[in-house]
Amino acid sequence: MHKLPQTIDEVIEVLDNIIDDNVLHKNYNAVFAYVYRRTTIEIKKAIERGVFKDAKGMEKFDVYFANLYIKAYYNYREKVPLSISWASTFKAGKERLTSIQHVLLGMNAHINFDLGKTAAHMAKGKEIDTLQGDFRKINEILASLTNEIQSKLSSVSPLLFLLDLISGNRDEKIANFSIKIAREQSWNFAKNLWAKDDIEQGLLIEEVDNRVSILAEKLIDPPTIILNTILKIISVFERKSIEQIILALRK
Repeated sequence: MHKLPQTIDEVIEVLDNIIDDNVLHKNYNAVFAYVYRRTTIEIKKAIERGVFKDAKGMEKFDVYFANLYIKAYYNYREKVPLSISWASTFKAGKERLTSIQHVLLGMNAHINFDLGKTAAHMAKGKEIDTLQGDFRKINEILASLTNEIQSKLSSVSPLLFLLDLISGNRDEKIANFSIKIAREQSWNFAKNLWAKDDIEQGLLIEEVDNRVSILAEKLIDPPTIILNTILKIISVFERKSIEQIILALRK
């Protein structure tokens, strides 16, 4: 059993190990791990700047949240049972999808499934609405990273702009909007989870896990012919080597 990090600095160190591990095994899950590491660094900076009302509480929140991903990752690697939403995401790491699909798969599982569980856990013994202000501030941090992440992904995926052509030049807004909506849904999930007893919580977690895994399948194999075709074209001209992809993202 791997020792779980207790601080944000330790989380970043473990994420570095996960990136390197995926690169070693030629697994495209490294792309989401990189994006998650980059986001975690911004959260750390925001805590140090005093952006959050409860800085210590937010670090605990961030570490608990990260550990759900880290634990799921090592459970998958060691063939230990885990949620079907994460299992779908990690399994897709060996598939030659586009980098943006791998990023969205990770976000889908971590935001739509893990985030609500984290908020409900951190609110035990108090009113969950006390977390809402700091919870929403993270939306602003995520939004501020959208241009940077999209630019880095474009450096390894030169035809990523084709998504603009079929979405009315809304690609950036879609990335921004979908994350925001996912976080809003995760907040509702957290409030519902917080209000239930242990048995009801287990049932709700199972229900959300199933919904998130269904969305993962749609991200892997989009239901529209046009989107599927565009993604395949993007994939043809994208860098194939995960080593090269991570090297470009780290620049």
